[in-house]
Amino acid sequence: MENVQKQKRPLGFYVCSLAFTFERFAFYSAKWLLTIFVVANIAEGGLGLTPADGAKMSANLVAFTYLAPLFGSVISDRFIGARYLVPVGMVLMGAGYLVGANATSPLMANMMIILVSIGTGLFKPQTNAITGRLFKDKKQLDGAFSIQYSFVNVGSFIGTTIMGSLTLATSYSFSFTVCAIVMFIGAVGFIFGWRYLGEAGKRPFKYDENREQTDVIKEVKEEKKPLTTIEKKRVGAIVLVSFFSVIFWVFWYLAYMPVYFYWGADGTGAAHANWFLGNFEVPTIWFDSLNALMCIALGPILAKLWLKLSKRPQGDLSMFKKTSLGMITLGISYVIFTAADIFRGEALASLLWIIAFGMVLSLGEMLFSPLGNSFVSKYSPPRLLSVMMAVWTFAVFIAGKSYGWIYEFTLKFEFVNAYATIAAIAIVSGIILWAMDGKLKGLVVEDDEEEENFETAAANPPHDIDNTKK
Repeated sequence: MENVQKQKRPLGFYVCSLAFTFERFAFYSAKWLLTIFVVANIAEGGLGLTPADGAKMSANLVAFTYLAPLFGSVISDRFIGARYLVPVGMVLMGAGYLVGANATSPLMANMMIILVSIGTGLFKPQTNAITGRLFKDKKQLDGAFSIQYSFVNVGSFIGTTIMGSLTLATSYSFSFTVCAIVMFIGAVGFIFGWRYLGEAGKRPFKYDENREQTDVIKEVKEEKKPLTTIEKKRVGAIVLVSFFSVIFWVFWYLAYMPVYFYWGADGTGAAHANWFLGNFEVPTIWFDSLNALMCIALGPILAKLWLKLSKRPQGDLSMFKKTSLGMITLGISYVIFTAADIFRGEALASLLWIIAFGMVLSLGEMLFSPLGNSFVSKYSPPRLLSVMMAVWTFAVFIAGKSYGWIYEFTLKFEFVNAYATIAAIAIVSGIILWAMDGKLKGLVVEDDEEEENFETAAANPPHDIDNTKK
């Protein structure tokens, strides 16, 4: 009975997880809405700008919602309890979506991006940090965050699926308003859930009740020591792998733009694929829904696969080989993209091509995504954990900020030429990463002391970013 009780997850965990469901429902719906709204004709309620403008607006939303959590973490670390910042962040995001609902100019669209980014900065790192402090048994954290990731994808799937049909039936303004209402409901729900959080997030984390004064003194002394040789190598490995992260996420985010504007007819009126099933027009946002659904489905499948491989005499694939496979799979998805354009000839491509592309793209994401918080948390020198997390986050920021401009650049070339080149870059990068596996494993070789440091890091998980784009 004691073991069962020990493994029971606290109700506060579900309070935080549901908050993520509400937030991702709104965010992924609004990400598509903003992209399409910017390009839609003024007569249809849009701003009438170009697809390149829509891509850059979308890129700014993604990029700054990754950058803002770095500053939000400082606030909860030093000044205000995390639980109080979460509903404030949700209200700010809701206010941003209301601005989007009433936007009549690029300035107002940018104001929405600013409010949503600030709100995300107050919401995301705090919710992750509270979750990490709800568990006395830190061995439950991996499973807890995996389950929370499912809540994230469920929110994304429900939101994008509903918003596709809702927007076609109503207007961009109404859909943005729905996103705002969802955020306000989520904020109220989180406040009512405070009672289940115990002491977690009541005070700034620098006053964490679980940290004793002797630990603080020990950390101060540790910071004065120079980095060891292995620590320097690990810092180099994190910086190097962050470079591959930029490549992966640039191409991952970029994939959505041609789905909306080349294969679909969102704001362009020139679809190259047939999005009709009988008389029903499939909304392009359902491509986002497909990604969320695939992440939900692939999670347990890949978990069982890695477990099976780990029982082999040679053990599981290394983290670097898995992520190199993710990069190669991303490249293969772009091969499908180019093949669709070649084989369609002068006709519209079958929607099955887009579905196949989305499925392979999602598989690449699920292979690559483990190289996130867990990698940095495990191998960063403890005294540089925040700095290394900032490096990783900044890499995703660069990717998010870049893909809009890269999409604009691809418009100068024939579709097949542009995306075949991207496929080649992704596949070659994956092959290089695979070839570097032995070297990278040598840089991050573990010993007993490092295992102990990892346990310490797991007890206080970083709360800057999620493991993936989610």
